[in-house]
Amino acid sequence: MSSANTPRKPDWTPDDAGDAFATRIVTGVGGGHDGLSAANPTLTNAARGARRPLTIDEYVTGVLAGDRAVLARAITLIESNAPAHFEQAQEVLRRLLPHSGRALRVGVTGVPGAGKSTLIEALGLSLVSGAPPEGSHRVAVLAVDPTSSLTRGSILGDKTRMERLGRHPNAFIRPSPTGGVLGGVARKTRETMLVCEAAGFDVILVETVGTGQSEVTVRSMVDFFLLVLIPGGGDELQGIKKGVVELADAIAINKADGDNRAPAEAARAEYNRALHYLTPSTTGWHTRAYTCSAETGAGVAHLWEVIGRFRERTTESGAFAARRREQAREWLRALIEEQLRAAFYDNPAVRAALPGVEAAVMADELPATAAARRLLALLGNA
Repeated sequence: MSSANTPRKPDWTPDDAGDAFATRIVTGVGGGHDGLSAANPTLTNAARGARRPLTIDEYVTGVLAGDRAVLARAITLIESNAPAHFEQAQEVLRRLLPHSGRALRVGVTGVPGAGKSTLIEALGLSLVSGAPPEGSHRVAVLAVDPTSSLTRGSILGDKTRMERLGRHPNAFIRPSPTGGVLGGVARKTRETMLVCEAAGFDVILVETVGTGQSEVTVRSMVDFFLLVLIPGGGDELQGIKKGVVELADAIAINKADGDNRAPAEAARAEYNRALHYLTPSTTGWHTRAYTCSAETGAGVAHLWEVIGRFRERTTESGAFAARRREQAREWLRALIEEQLRAAFYDNPAVRAALPGVEAAVMADELPATAAARRLLALLGNA
């Protein structure tokens, strides 16, 4: 009879399975899903595999030197919700800010199944390993995965779909959870971009969650916005309605290979006819649709040429710099809203009154508008 701590075969193991059947069940750690909750108060740092905390100087020096391990830890510090990390993260960002801003930021969004990750890998590989000068770039990919509203967890599987790009020394892939943020991006995507730029990456590719026309927040943090669609996904004109299409700087009809080539060309022509009547997202630039195949590589190089022409034209017209300035203002306002929300829920008077006010609203005893005003008045009196 084996003890509870002895590895054992699962119940569904075939009766005739011998030692070659290697699957075993072992006892897991206690506590929460990560084993690090209060249920394990005696778990030491060594048992957790904790590393020595870095100083601010070590973070800054490591990032500027292009140390990928330090870069990853710096992003983790910035993404942390722990109050103890906030001041340190802000100081790291402040010191890295003068070294950022020189990369080209490209947002990539699209419906699920459009092949965003495959297209990003194909584009990234051409930029890091192709013929110079196109192949002499350093590429950082910020892949955003949805966070479960039930478990608050994320799979973070985008990196596994870019295996070849992830192995290249001139590429860096960082999956991050949305953390409940709407708009297809993570709460700290802007800060993460700055850190990657300071580390020497000159092309930043931001892959959004991709759930439809709500994927618009990324528009406020990138220079070029690419929408990836597939042929045969429904009425092409549906996408022309007010939504993400009118924010795009280019539309890529992906999977234009084999039997899909003709439908993809038809979709491209349909979109181009409709785009002709829309106001361009960027002043002085006319959005167009293109076909490509991430699997075969066809059309991927042309997409990069389009992005290059966009940067050249908008730089000459001043639209590129104007967009960056507007994005800085939007970033400031977003941070103000975030910190006001935190200050509201952290207020002792609000915390004390909130359960009773919520109960009154749920019981239809108090209108939600009046309840909100009552709670906000408590914040104003603090």
